[in-house]
Amino acid sequence: MITKATLQDIPALTTLINSAYRGESSKKGWTTEAHLLEGKRTDEPEMTEIFLDPNNTILKFTENDKIIGSVLLVEKEHQLYLGMLTVSPELQNSGIGKKLLAEAENHAKTLGLSSIIMTVISVRDELVAWYKRRGYVDTGEREAFPESGIHVTVSNEPLEFIYLEKKL
Repeated sequence: MITKATLQDIPALTTLINSAYRGESSKKGWTTEAHLLEGKRTDEPEMTEIFLDPNNTILKFTENDKIIGSVLLVEKEHQLYLGMLTVSPELQNSGIGKKLLAEAENHAKTLGLSSIIMTVISVRDELVAWYKRRGYVDTGEREAFPESGIHVTVSNEPLEFIYLEKKL
């Protein structure tokens, strides 16, 4: 079931997101960034900030009262920014990500927004291809990957974000 997440979900969401993106647990899934980055993907203070911004919505996918997927949606002018699409590593490739993506598109349409935009690390070819199969296109826009204490780059390849967009 997909519903809107609440502040009470922050500990479970933080654990889920970090387990899917970084560290050994993420290697059970196909969308890991562990070969590119170390450290955490997010933390509870960042998640709290996200929840407190009225332009943000986090949807959660629950099964048996456990959060097994989530996505961050940010209302930006005429677009919806989609970030941190997450599925529990051992459940990836089971259709949960597709369902969350479809619900994000419904959310954008409900808000009257004309497109969804996202950033993906450029060297994540399999993830870029997954989004392209769902109608997202590379806009050509690029942005340097941010340096921070949370994201520690372990890749020898230079990292940058590419922008993908889907018109609704």
